[in-house]
Amino acid sequence: MDLSTSPLFERLQRADHVLLAGAGGGFDIYCGLPLYFRLRAMGKRVSLANLSFTVLDRVDGRVVAPGLMEVRAETQGPEHYFPEGVLARWFQARGESVSIYCFDKVGVAPLSAAWASLQKELGFDTVVLVDGGTDILMRGDEAGLGTPEEDISSLAAVDSLSLRDKLIVCLGFGVDAFHGICHAHFLEAVADLSRRGAYLGVTALLPGMPEVDRYREAVLYSSEEMARRPSIVSLSVVGAIDGDYGDKHRTSRTQGSKLWINPLMSMYWAFDLDAVARRCLYLEQLRDTHTSWEVGARIETFRARNPTKSWEDIPV
Repeated sequence: MDLSTSPLFERLQRADHVLLAGAGGGFDIYCGLPLYFRLRAMGKRVSLANLSFTVLDRVDGRVVAPGLMEVRAETQGPEHYFPEGVLARWFQARGESVSIYCFDKVGVAPLSAAWASLQKELGFDTVVLVDGGTDILMRGDEAGLGTPEEDISSLAAVDSLSLRDKLIVCLGFGVDAFHGICHAHFLEAVADLSRRGAYLGVTALLPGMPEVDRYREAVLYSSEEMARRPSIVSLSVVGAIDGDYGDKHRTSRTQGSKLWINPLMSMYWAFDLDAVARRCLYLEQLRDTHTSWEVGARIETFRARNPTKSWEDIPV
């Protein structure tokens, strides 16, 4: 490894079939699109999945296994909120037929079983969990954890699989302040993972990169299709790519809050997944959960019984 190489892409170069999966639900899979197009350009087979916030009982997609559904462009679902269906239709508008596999929002035990079923269905050898934001790195004792239920459930599920490689990428540094993330604690986590040899560097998403331009197109398309529920994270990232800075709002959903759109927001931060999982202080306590409510309750119990760090401003 030297300055001309990327540790993330060195790891991905070994893969034959990569599954990119949104870790935290909603629009997280959109944050993986630049990586999706880059991997395809490298000649890799790439599949897409997402922890879904859509009520899958209201979707007519093919049920692959309990808690796992294949969504395609023709799949019908709720009109007001269906990010995966909209993404499949965007691909179709570009002349491509792409499936997005949706995981139901459940506890770690059934989610792990659904992940194992998808591995059997597709045969992928590498997983990249994509977090829109940075809260997946919070280990449990920070001032705030953001919205950890979905991220850590996905982390635990992938951690249980036997694979050639498992990676995490975060996109949207700064966007989690809205959910109480202390970004000094995120940077502390990056430093800790660096000491463990598990930090794989940053990759900037820049205007003019073909994969970045396609990501931007998909985000704007979804914002038109779901005008009442556009992606706050991806619109913020697109703003950062376009050169926005500070308290700039691209959706009325953020009105009344103060944003910090910044150049670090448009960078992938990459990590070894196994190391992130080992670092999480409460992950093992979630293994036998069956509902998302149970996951949340156990995290709350862990927080109530253990000391947490004080908020720390970044001293710059």
